[in-house]
Amino acid sequence: MKVCHLTSVHPRYDTRIFYKECVSLSKAGYSVSLVVADGKGDELQGGVSIVDAGVLPGRINRIFRTTQRVLEKANQVDADIYHLHDPELLPIGLSLKKRGKKVIFDSHEDVPKQILAKPYLGRFSKKLVSSCVGAYERWACAKLDGIIAATPFICEKFKHVNSAVVAINNYPMIEELAEIGVEWSKKSSEVCYVGGFAVPRGVGEIVDAMAFVKSDTKLLLAGKFMDSVTEERIKNSSGWGRSELLGFLNRDGVRDTLYRSRAGLVTLHPIINYLDALPVKMFEYMAAGIPVIASDFPLWREIIEKSKCGLLVDPMNPVSIAQAIDSLMDDSEAARLMGENGRKAVRSTYNWGNESLKLVAFYKQIFDKEKS
Repeated sequence: MKVCHLTSVHPRYDTRIFYKECVSLSKAGYSVSLVVADGKGDELQGGVSIVDAGVLPGRINRIFRTTQRVLEKANQVDADIYHLHDPELLPIGLSLKKRGKKVIFDSHEDVPKQILAKPYLGRFSKKLVSSCVGAYERWACAKLDGIIAATPFICEKFKHVNSAVVAINNYPMIEELAEIGVEWSKKSSEVCYVGGFAVPRGVGEIVDAMAFVKSDTKLLLAGKFMDSVTEERIKNSSGWGRSELLGFLNRDGVRDTLYRSRAGLVTLHPIINYLDALPVKMFEYMAAGIPVIASDFPLWREIIEKSKCGLLVDPMNPVSIAQAIDSLMDDSEAARLMGENGRKAVRSTYNWGNESLKLVAFYKQIFDKEKS
């Protein structure tokens, strides 16, 4: 059976799309293609045939002309089933359905909720745009063969739209992170934040917190600034002098940063589209065997308290974050045990191995539906 994944916005080596889903399906025996739009050309990697639709400048081009190019490449692949990763590709899905193809939509984010959190839209505009996008998403997804959701919350939303819905959580690939770290006693007095540097992700408060940390601890920042406002805000923080900017790191660089750290921070702001999110970095911290310092959201509290793998803080309060850092630095054995608990939880539950089995089973369900 031929499978074709489609994206107009994600990079070709996107962790969820390429390394997790496409490679897993290839290993399960499917012939897998991935259509991207980055201008880097076609190639074969990890048993996956990557097909490049080319790159065009500007968001308007991506929505209209790039989308058309992706459809053209998708038709050339002539797969049995198509797997969409971007909401703007839903019209492509409907077009492919008219040709008798099986189509799955992979909802990475709750887009209508994301729109409600956009700071540049007025209150009325947010509600109107969110409502229109949500209505179109429901209408289009009802016509598709199946929906994959990146979180249980998104999954519940789509159960009212389509009967074939499954949550394929974006948990880490444990073989990349487990059992390769250094001894706890040899770790540096460092904590880390890995991800994009944007105000809603709480990185500003994390850097601010370093000014209140009493222990001799350094903050490692692995990622890149998403905008100039965030960069100026962080570099003017009183905690900037105790921070080390590592920049954007590849997968090996991220792994090495986690292994030298004694804790990982994921303190997203309490905005509507984050409250029910499952940030993969939290589970990667756990997989690497380091305790998590996380925002005190109900869903995250349930995971962290059940696994006994970290501390919960008020993400808007730098003092709260600093106290959590000091607590872990002052009690090294408690921190080590939290890290080990997190690693055990990932081994048993929060890992891609479990999710890949669900993915393959869902594909079988879609194919078997055609036979019945």
